[in-house]
Amino acid sequence: MEQPRRITDSFPRRRRRGPGRPPGRLKDKKKKEKDKDKVQVKVRDCPRAPSQPPPDPALLEMLRRFDLSWEYGPCTGITRLQRWERAQELGLSPPGPVRDALLEHRDNPDVTYRWVWGGVGW
Repeated sequence: MEQPRRITDSFPRRRRRGPGRPPGRLKDKKKKEKDKDKVQVKVRDCPRAPSQPPPDPALLEMLRRFDLSWEYGPCTGITRLQRWERAQELGLSPPGPVRDALLEHRDNPDVTYRWVWGGVGW
């Protein structure tokens, strides 16, 4: 009777050197201490978008209500404007002021995207 094959049978086996340690990459303590002295914190130079003023709290509340309204369909993986347009195409008549606000603040990611913290919306 033949034993069943396992998925690990298709991969080559490798032997480890020493008592459970991978080969190479072992440094002596003095070299490690030297390396620690040489390490410097590098500040990454990346261009930042010009900081935008925070959106109006009333605007964010209106968008939050739009996000939480299930009658316009799910909102995972798309922008708010894409969700609004999808709801319009499906004849669900989403609120017009939401679209106007999204077009007005198109460059502001706080308005464009729905932020989810810890898997739960707002």
